[in-house]
Amino acid sequence: MAISFGSIKVLNRKVKMLDSCAADSRSCEIEATEHKAIRTMSKLCSGLFIALLLCAIPVVAEDAAETPTADQLLKRFDQMYESTGTAARLEIEVTRPNKTRTMRMRTWSEGEDKALIIIDAPARDAGTATLKVGRNLWNYLPKISRTIRVPPALMMGSWMGSDLTNDDLVRESSYAEDYSAILQGESEDPPGWLVEIKAKPGVPGLWERVELVFSRAEQLPVVGRYYDRKGRLGRTMWMEGIKKIGDRFVATRIIIEPEREEGKRTVLTYLHVEFDVELDERLFSLQQLERKR
Repeated sequence: MAISFGSIKVLNRKVKMLDSCAADSRSCEIEATEHKAIRTMSKLCSGLFIALLLCAIPVVAEDAAETPTADQLLKRFDQMYESTGTAARLEIEVTRPNKTRTMRMRTWSEGEDKALIIIDAPARDAGTATLKVGRNLWNYLPKISRTIRVPPALMMGSWMGSDLTNDDLVRESSYAEDYSAILQGESEDPPGWLVEIKAKPGVPGLWERVELVFSRAEQLPVVGRYYDRKGRLGRTMWMEGIKKIGDRFVATRIIIEPEREEGKRTVLTYLHVEFDVELDERLFSLQQLERKR
């Protein structure tokens, strides 16, 4: 069914008519039913991207007049980097009050459940690797030739001394599934849509709630403010360098700064990333994790 731009404008005018419905309750019910149908059609017209980290669907920017739902925005965050097979090269710069160190690594991921990260530099860390399969996570330490399984309770622990957690890298938790979300409205600084999410009862982890600001154009996250279980702001994350790679838009630079820890900062930069590549199933195995490089 072809839908013209003019017909979308008519739909939008009908949506606004609902606001004028006041006195006649029976009329309001009719208008409300029509409003629901119009909203559904309007979403179908928008060509929404639903595809972060590990089943890829192309990104198409929505009509600026359309207000997204919190669930739609969270799916974008969860699946921004996801695909049937993803291969990337990353650089992570970790700044501390007295020093700065830089790590380079290769990563592969398949769907939502499999990921492998191998550090190539600096030399003292080369060969250190992290493997995720389902809800299992292992770290391989080449200096002692030992593989250590990371228990779920430590998923929020620091990864390689950075401000990234194990969960940031392999995303055991899902914002769309593990948190309830409310669209608070428009944000002024920075401009965009403000979504507040709160951890559902029984969900483990460090963060009680997160405030996310999504850009209006690509509807991708640009700022995240993370609050701990005591309600304190724990860290702020900025997502920058949004680029179109293939059929999607992704943030290529992520900056994390913890609160109450002056001089600490972590910057993650995507040097190269490919989506929907074919990966060998044997890549995500303990044998591959422990392979000498």
